[in-house]
Amino acid sequence: MVRVVVVDDEPMVCGFLRTILGSAGDIEVVGEAHDGAAGVEEVVRGKPDVVLMDLRMPGTDGLTAIERIHELADPPAVVVLTTFDADQYVLRALRAGAVGFLVKSTPPEDLIGLVRVAAEGHTVLSAAAARRLVAASTDSLSARDRARETVGTLTGREAEVLACVGEGLSNAQIARRLHLSEATVKGYVSRMLDKLGCANRTQAGLIAHDAGLVGP
Repeated sequence: MVRVVVVDDEPMVCGFLRTILGSAGDIEVVGEAHDGAAGVEEVVRGKPDVVLMDLRMPGTDGLTAIERIHELADPPAVVVLTTFDADQYVLRALRAGAVGFLVKSTPPEDLIGLVRVAAEGHTVLSAAAARRLVAASTDSLSARDRARETVGTLTGREAEVLACVGEGLSNAQIARRLHLSEATVKGYVSRMLDKLGCANRTQAGLIAHDAGLVGP
């Protein structure tokens, strides 16, 4: 079972998500909260695999909650719930450790599938969405400089793998493109994340976009 905690200040949104996710036989909503502080408590109590986190809430907001969750010993995958995919708070949330985002208008059948994807450790973020978010960044110039300096620590092959991650490719797809075994790609990804100081592929993908490794 995929265990999920829902955090949104609108009880109706929580109820809707609970109903939709509960219709899937392999997903269980183990808790809900209406502000960030309570959301962190639910995560500690319920030990979910995935957290669906609203960002704009009174009291402790979603961004602060994501930062606190990311500091836990074994943090779950946090997926941001948002109304607008170019929201600056979304970009900050991804840099803070969220694995992706869902717009609240996501069709129910897609929502279920994307929660499963997040639970499996994959990014819930399209390449096009990543480009829009990076383009909307208010500090794009400094971000580009920082990213290029960071990418400079990688080997040529690691940079190639990073570019593929920035395109949203899976390990299997990267292996086919670069003519490597999937196990070899997994090793490259692990070393690359360590060198970049990234907690997940989403953060690495954003660096790839910032550094210009992925075209518009």
